[in-house]
Amino acid sequence: MPFGQGPGNGSDPGGRAKCALPPPGEMTESAQRPGGQHIDWELEGSTCKTEPHVLLGQEGIHEDAGDDGISESFQLLQIDLDCESPERRTLLTDGTTWCSKNVQRKQKHWEKIVAAKKNKRKQEKERRKANRPENPGICPQHSKRFLRALTKERLLEARHSGPKLCIDLSMTSHMSKKELSRLAGQIRRLYGSNKKAEKPFWICLAGLTTDSALYEECLRMNDGFSSYVLDVTEEDCFSLFPLKSLVYLTPDSEHVLEDVDLNKVYILGGLVDESIQKKVTFQKAREHSVQTARLPIQEYMVRRQNRRNYHSEILAINQVFDILSTYFETHSWPEALKKGVSSRKGYVLQNSVEWTA
Repeated sequence: MPFGQGPGNGSDPGGRAKCALPPPGEMTESAQRPGGQHIDWELEGSTCKTEPHVLLGQEGIHEDAGDDGISESFQLLQIDLDCESPERRTLLTDGTTWCSKNVQRKQKHWEKIVAAKKNKRKQEKERRKANRPENPGICPQHSKRFLRALTKERLLEARHSGPKLCIDLSMTSHMSKKELSRLAGQIRRLYGSNKKAEKPFWICLAGLTTDSALYEECLRMNDGFSSYVLDVTEEDCFSLFPLKSLVYLTPDSEHVLEDVDLNKVYILGGLVDESIQKKVTFQKAREHSVQTARLPIQEYMVRRQNRRNYHSEILAINQVFDILSTYFETHSWPEALKKGVSSRKGYVLQNSVEWTA
């Protein structure tokens, strides 16, 4: 009969093996296995022995597991406690288990984590409650749907009454995958800013084909891109609108943009070029005899001293849009430029205190 089986080893009909200790007097500390191997009976006995209250605690762990992650933390703590060696745990007279200082330290650490999670959830709940719309006619469970419908309605109204912005995406054929990903992210941020604007623009993505790499990248990176409330067309911007109504915004232009005209269509070059080819958009506008303009960065901002001595007026399309949108709402170029021009570009507003050595 194999070692560890049979009635002599204390197996029960349920299939659970019991640890059988040798009769008193026969074996005290060790026994001889077949093959000359010794086994420590005292050690096996200690490992097989399991307190009833410990078993109940271990079984209750899975029953009390919650969805918030707190029960999982306590499970890890319970496992850590149960894995402590018998030498580091002793059973007190009242049936409670005394833990070593290391276990107590770990327990306090887990308690701090649980308390921090509870506090974070409480703060998040209060923040959501504070941001909840105060209109009593809006049901809380329908507020998001109502806001989405309201945003869509405002964007559709901008088609007829708002300023128009066209993104020229006809220059993406020579862009790398990394550059296309960056451009797709800029389109997402631009659309997100337009949704939040009090006076949104009507946006048109010109020169974007459904089989292009940029379109696939937009679908991959931008959730719900196919449902964006804007125009997507394969035609270029120069054939969509009258040439006299077009204003191509480029940093190389000699003309300064003074105002946002509702009768004009403002074009932004959808180009992310890490090699920094100069005057690409300016030359394209000149080829089609289209009016050009630049943002009034030089008129309202000054160069800021920095360690790299870096100054650039080249902005991402979402940054240019933030400037146009803010100006259209506030009619203040300083406020608009402050929002759209990052400090990393090396420019600050005139009379600003943000000078650094």
